[in-house]
Amino acid sequence: MFPAKVIGKAISTVRHPALKGQRLLIVQPLMLDGRSPEGFPQICLDPQVGARVGDRVIITSDGSLVAEQVKSKNCPARWTVLGIMDD
Repeated sequence: MFPAKVIGKAISTVRHPALKGQRLLIVQPLMLDGRSPEGFPQICLDPQVGARVGDRVIITSDGSLVAEQVKSKNCPARWTVLGIMDD
């Protein structure tokens, strides 16, 4: 699990069938202090949380969790939002 900040939404006209109807967010992973950027922005699924631009979130790269949430073992996504961080 990693802290991240939502910096935008990703919109696509063509998607893998497992991603149809899924919200895609652009998130910037953060250092453990929860403020400083770490690495490159990532595309992240938000199937249940409803995070918005500017929210600080917890993300995970657990592929089995993504497959469970989208109900497909062939999902190409890796990152998903677990929750929104309190201030």
